[in-house]
Amino acid sequence: MSRQFVVQLSNRPGGLATLAEALAARGVDLRAIGGGGIGETGHIIMTTADDDTTRAVLEEGGYTFIEGESIIAEVDDRPGGMARIARALADEGVNIYGHLFLGRWGDRAMFAFVVDNPEKARPILERKP
Repeated sequence: MSRQFVVQLSNRPGGLATLAEALAARGVDLRAIGGGGIGETGHIIMTTADDDTTRAVLEEGGYTFIEGESIIAEVDDRPGGMARIARALADEGVNIYGHLFLGRWGDRAMFAFVVDNPEKARPILERKP
């Protein structure tokens, strides 16, 4: 997993369908996706098998988006696990643009984060408690 894309969408029927169809038409395979919306605006966070084509589809479609390096993090799979990671990032002044849930293994949950400052975030996210 190399890049994550956080894409703004209209929060209306067909917003995700239109983007997913454009990616599929160019042969882009979605690897992970999540998102949501409130009011008029929605967003998705995704990783794909082809960063360059994904970027081209987003630019050609006039989408507002950001992209960043995916940083994999293990989080304690219990109440407060995400809170500890989010607080440590906040205390260092790092903003989380998005994160994707990747799965659970034992007492650990795996996430891929995209942040505004990977250099500051990497030691926090890659730390193994």
